[in-house]
Amino acid sequence: MTNKQVIFAQQIALPAIGQGTWYMGENASRRRDEVNALRAGLDLGLQLIDTAEMYADGAAEEIVGEALTGRREHAFLVSKVYPWNAGGQKMIAACEGSLRRLNTDYLDLYLLHWMGDYSFEETVSAMETLIAQGKIRRWGVSNLDYDDMQALWQVTGGQQCATNQVLYHVASRGIEYDLLPWCQQQQMPVMAYSPLAQAGRLRSDVLTNTVVNDIARARNVSAAQILLAWVIRHQGVVAIPKAANVAHVEQNAAALAITLSADELKLLDKAYPAPKGKTALDMA
Repeated sequence: MTNKQVIFAQQIALPAIGQGTWYMGENASRRRDEVNALRAGLDLGLQLIDTAEMYADGAAEEIVGEALTGRREHAFLVSKVYPWNAGGQKMIAACEGSLRRLNTDYLDLYLLHWMGDYSFEETVSAMETLIAQGKIRRWGVSNLDYDDMQALWQVTGGQQCATNQVLYHVASRGIEYDLLPWCQQQQMPVMAYSPLAQAGRLRSDVLTNTVVNDIARARNVSAAQILLAWVIRHQGVVAIPKAANVAHVEQNAAALAITLSADELKLLDKAYPAPKGKTALDMA
């Protein structure tokens, strides 16, 4: 495994691939496989585990909580708050609910899932309260575009934002135009969800694309591993694919060792061109 890492809050260095949990907890028959996959990911050094109160109405957090039994100190735990809970006592209660389901007394990172009716001032204030109470270590946002981040930056305390989690994959490259460069300038990590192009309005047959699969075959790896290596080629980007079984998480971890060549990147750029102008943030 290579040393591809992302620095959070200028102090925590984590592998550039983490573990997502979207769609986990939706089928009781898969619970054991999901728990085992998360534990295997920790064994492989994939410390960052991302979840949300939204996922399976909290059941994904319960899966994570079970996987972390006796291993909490080995994980960098991230959860997200619904926008309608993102202020005042509602956020305190929502965070406490997540902590109960996760069977922990703190989150390493707590994110606003997407923008809602609460002002940034209210959300930042509630996040600061949670930090003061020891319930979270740091906070961030999700699904905020460039202009949203500029507005957040003008709010007192807004520049304490530790990350922006957005949809990003080879077929959805809009963030490269302005959002990603700005985040890199601020030394703020970007968390890429759906890195295998399986969500968003621009979702496509990337996993079966001829160029992607030709590169994968030449390297004797999977198409998914090529897609992950592509996402984390940028400094400060961490991919959070879901792996519902041990074999998949092993493949994800192995993608950390893949560095795409300039020629391979050119081929992928030709198949999936970079944006030439501003496009709306892709979301799922």
